[in-house]
Amino acid sequence: MPDLEGHTNLEGQVALVTGASRGIGAAVARAFAHAGASVVLAARDADALERLVVELKSSGAEAAAIPTDVSDEPAVTRLVEETLTRFGRLDFACNNAARTAGPPPTPLVDLDLEAFDASVAVNLRGVFLALKYEIAAMLAGGGGAIVNMSSTAGIHGVAGLAPYVSTKYGIEGLTRVAALDYARRNIRVNAIAPGPILTDHLERAGAEPQHQAAAAMPIGRIGQPQEVAAAVVWLCSDNSAFVTGTTLVIDGGQLAGTPAFAIERRSQ
Repeated sequence: MPDLEGHTNLEGQVALVTGASRGIGAAVARAFAHAGASVVLAARDADALERLVVELKSSGAEAAAIPTDVSDEPAVTRLVEETLTRFGRLDFACNNAARTAGPPPTPLVDLDLEAFDASVAVNLRGVFLALKYEIAAMLAGGGGAIVNMSSTAGIHGVAGLAPYVSTKYGIEGLTRVAALDYARRNIRVNAIAPGPILTDHLERAGAEPQHQAAAAMPIGRIGQPQEVAAAVVWLCSDNSAFVTGTTLVIDGGQLAGTPAFAIERRSQ
């Protein structure tokens, strides 16, 4: 039954996080560990994963790093198999791995096919492969919950970002299909669509781009990775037991509409 007081206890359960080496993925891993789950970390950066494992273990959590290229089917198969070998089960997954490096905003006609295919391989094929093998493991274990990392760019178009936008729209579709396919078999699948979040990319951009992003938000600031991570844990917990096949937008009101114009009041 859901804990209506909001406490999340995931002790004795196992969570898998792809793209866990930094940013939102690392924050999700920390949040799962804080809730008591054992955490499997996957990404291509083995050194960064090991540093995070050391951090999590120092706080008393159970954690393991399995370097993985999510676009490679044998690698994803091995990731899930090693998770089951080490921990005996898989209860939750957050499919966060994404290709953020790529060409600057580019009109569609000027895009190289190689750049488009590279985004599809990680952002969309990678999520499909992760779902395929995570769901199989969860079916064998009696159920589970999965969160796919989408984006506000998967809900409305962004000029010049055809590879990224099209893959995030694809994740929205995969999420709904997977949710429908397995709703009666005790597996819930949802997505999260973050707006501007203070990840490594935005941190490297510097103060001015951060200020511009914050100024464009109705709430007046950019989001923090921990805020996205908290939503992932909620979507995996029994507190969201009646939620599946949906996308939770975390964007400070960005997609709500156009903020009101400032109106100067005149004295009567």
